[in-house]
Amino acid sequence: QVQLVESGGGLVQPGGSLRLSCEASKMIFIMYNMGWYRQAPGKQRELVARITSGGSTNYADDVKGRFTISKDNAKNTVFLQMNSLEPEDTAVYYCNAELPAFARTYWGQGTQVTVSS
Repeated sequence: QVQLVESGGGLVQPGGSLRLSCEASKMIFIMYNMGWYRQAPGKQRELVARITSGGSTNYADDVKGRFTISKDNAKNTVFLQMNSLEPEDTAVYYCNAELPAFARTYWGQGTQVTVSS
């Protein structure tokens, strides 16, 4: 069974930075599109950033210019560098792995990010 393990969440002041990591196992990492989603209390889960198997990226409008998604295929890991964090970024952040050709999608357990002074 595919496993996605997130780390790097925590409490940070507005304007601060965090780097989330998601290590994948039991999958052929380079075949998957990888993404970060977030879910704030009382809201639906939403896409934050995605990186395709080929390395193309896309971002939600409200994080463009502040967040950067990247991956290390050798380490089966995807990252989310978050800068200039705002209280509105507070949410549980989930790692996602998607293989559209086979209709497969997997989720990590989530990591809490809290932006507060």
